[in-house]
Amino acid sequence: MQQYVIFFNQINRSSLPLVGGKGSNLGEMTQAGFPVPSGFCVTTFAYRDFVATSPAMEAFFTKLSNIDASDLHQVREIGQGIREHLQQVAIPEKITAEILRAWEKAGTGNYYAVRSSATAEDLPNASFAGQQDTYLNIKGQEELLTHVRKCWASLFTDRAIVYRAKNGFDHREVYLSIVIQQMVIPEVSGIMFTADPVNGNRTVVSIDASFGLGEALVSGLVTADLYKVKNHAILSKKIARKKLAIYAVPEGGTVTQELSAAQQEQQVLTDSQIIDLAGLGKKIEKHYGQPQDIEFCVAQNECYIVQSRPITTLYPLPDMPQQPVRVMLSFGHAQMMTDAFKPLGLSVLKNMVSQRLFKAAGGRIFLDLSDILHNKLARLIVPKVLSNADEAMSRAIDAVVKRPEFLKGRQLREADAVNASTVGKILMPVMKQVWTILRSGDPKAGREHVDKFMQQHMAHTRQALCGVQGAERIKAVKKQFDSIFTELIPNIGPYLLAGLLANVLLKKICIRKFGNQTEVDLLNKSLPGNVTSEMGLALGDLADKVRDLPDVQEYLKVAEDQSFFSGLDEVPGGKQCKAEFAVFIDKYGMRCPGEIDITTPRWYETPTRLTSAIFSNIQSLKPGEHRERFARGEKEAAEAARRILQAEEGRLTSKPVSRLITVYRNLGGLREHHKFLLISVMGECKQAILAEARQMAATGMLEQAEDSYYLTLDELHQLLQGNMAKPVTELIARRKAKYQRYQELKPPRVMTSEGEIVIVPPRRDHVPAGALLGSPVSAGVAEGIARVILRPEEAVLNAGEILVAPHTDPGWTPLFQSAIAIVTEVGGLMTHGAVVAREYGIPAVVGVDDATTLIKNGERIRVDGTQGLIEFLRTPNE
Repeated sequence: MQQYVIFFNQINRSSLPLVGGKGSNLGEMTQAGFPVPSGFCVTTFAYRDFVATSPAMEAFFTKLSNIDASDLHQVREIGQGIREHLQQVAIPEKITAEILRAWEKAGTGNYYAVRSSATAEDLPNASFAGQQDTYLNIKGQEELLTHVRKCWASLFTDRAIVYRAKNGFDHREVYLSIVIQQMVIPEVSGIMFTADPVNGNRTVVSIDASFGLGEALVSGLVTADLYKVKNHAILSKKIARKKLAIYAVPEGGTVTQELSAAQQEQQVLTDSQIIDLAGLGKKIEKHYGQPQDIEFCVAQNECYIVQSRPITTLYPLPDMPQQPVRVMLSFGHAQMMTDAFKPLGLSVLKNMVSQRLFKAAGGRIFLDLSDILHNKLARLIVPKVLSNADEAMSRAIDAVVKRPEFLKGRQLREADAVNASTVGKILMPVMKQVWTILRSGDPKAGREHVDKFMQQHMAHTRQALCGVQGAERIKAVKKQFDSIFTELIPNIGPYLLAGLLANVLLKKICIRKFGNQTEVDLLNKSLPGNVTSEMGLALGDLADKVRDLPDVQEYLKVAEDQSFFSGLDEVPGGKQCKAEFAVFIDKYGMRCPGEIDITTPRWYETPTRLTSAIFSNIQSLKPGEHRERFARGEKEAAEAARRILQAEEGRLTSKPVSRLITVYRNLGGLREHHKFLLISVMGECKQAILAEARQMAATGMLEQAEDSYYLTLDELHQLLQGNMAKPVTELIARRKAKYQRYQELKPPRVMTSEGEIVIVPPRRDHVPAGALLGSPVSAGVAEGIARVILRPEEAVLNAGEILVAPHTDPGWTPLFQSAIAIVTEVGGLMTHGAVVAREYGIPAVVGVDDATTLIKNGERIRVDGTQGLIEFLRTPNE
């Protein structure tokens, strides 16, 4: 028999399909013994049977299924039609009778809050807060039934319709229960978050409180007091001026009143109430196992909980203790890839990075540098080094490591000493070799050594993966990732670091001699052997080959990845281009935007992603111009070297300075070789993984080869051995859904183990009004049209345009030839975009928060790469 009414003490969290999110939470807390005012729920069965009495609703649901959530006029028209219709529909007698019996049992003389409770609200991933209506201080039979019907109709408020449509909920499958709860007539009401809703700190309770009913706070009529509590102590109190309050009136309903002058400035909750309330909040959080958004009220010095729902906006925490406080930085921001990783991508990097450093959260990788930063010297050096990767990250780390709670958390353990000793054994020989390279030897021979090592390593990787199949092939893949850094560090590290150190020393010399580092910036141009610059030049050659072949150009506009090369055979001029494309793909096909995630499509998988860069080159550069620019850069670098040496002529320092220039010009181009090798190994290993995945798809072990991206390397190995305990299809489906949720999150640059997202704003001294501030990484000023590009394969840059992007990595390099300036949201002095911009001699500003949303596509802007400023060149009428 269908149950139309159920009391709180009969409800728990499993009752959600019957009583919705709000109702199930109130029942759950009632059964757990928390102070919840008594009440009952009108179940979703009642809603379904009520709606079923209307023949018109099927047509309304059809309209809702086809609604455009962005067309607010359409939403308003349909929503109003449904609400007006439902308020005219009679409530079936059986439903009315059960509601009235429950009301009589609860007390006919009481006042009630009548609240909507949908089955798609207060969920872990979608709160739906405020989408339906609430009615307060309702008394009497007729008023109760009228507001029950109003609540049912409120499932179709404009905001509820839009929210469901945007979050992919089927309007037919969302049902409404109604909470009928005895009113507590409070002196104080408020909202409590058991984690700081602004910065995410899980140990801080944030409380908003105002006089009267909470509706004044929720509806924005008053600014509430704000209290923050941590570890049973009040961190801060912000006492607001509260002009108004909403109170219940004896005849039913509510009234808005102006508070007296004294009450407006009065602290709403006493200090003891604040601490007790925070303690109660933490108990509720512990019961649910996650941070909560709690509505409360205080009447006659007693606190009551009238709602609790999960906080859905917090960035997930890594699996680690909150105490002692540790600090983690985003690997993705350092690598210019802030998208979520699929499980296979995380697994690959986890195999390469020390388990103590590697932490995963929200589909991203964070590096826990706490043990290193407990060293006093490291606290001075690391923020400075990080400023080369991301200025905002550097500021945040610098702030955290100075906090007493971080310094107090230092624990010298034997394992740390062993770890430090191991690191020292690896780094000391490298640093000795760096010193030797700076002083003597042939730097050009060093570059040749690095190139030879990379060729040999790739040959070894191909050999290791050749001739093995099944679980053994995945085992061989894992071995490649396990060992790569131990080989990379001694063979590439000394030469890379020698080049970087020579650059740092030359900067100091030039600033002392010339008062600026302009000459060193010129030395950066056209560095020999830079793999990313060479790739840009090769792509320019490819564009020049295509520019004189109109039929090939037309083909590239419609080409498909699967038939890309075979299709060229059918086009006039295509065969001669095919060989050029094949050479490029053979050398650089393992690259792509976001390449640090092995699951991202490589150019050898999706060659059509290169076409936008080819057309950008054709449209913005003349034939051979890319090569002419490189040659011009070589001359400018040689002239800068001559001027630096001329300034040192006759001094004892002239020989060391000459040596530094030689070292830098020969080894400075190696700064991306380590990543080039890593991505090359990834490219080979991905082909091996996909070969196995296709076999698994053919035999039914996987539905499709790409499903392998949602398993770890160890799980693929177990699956091939027949040792997977979990049903793999269900596991993959869950991980796909989780990945989609993670993809929507914005990852923090720096996060503590307490969940705090640390943001330290840049100084804004002497910044023009309305300008955006970032890190200056490539000097010069350029004015032009902003071209906002979120993914490099999605757009073409025209001559004179400024590239505005979330971040860049080598997969973006093809677009740099066409840009007159670069602006990115992420980055630092030594990140990819900055390095290439300096080589190309174009201004660049990185680390500009929200640049891709604040700067509009087609807007005219000025990029000052010397001061780190972005100015909008709007007309007076704009």
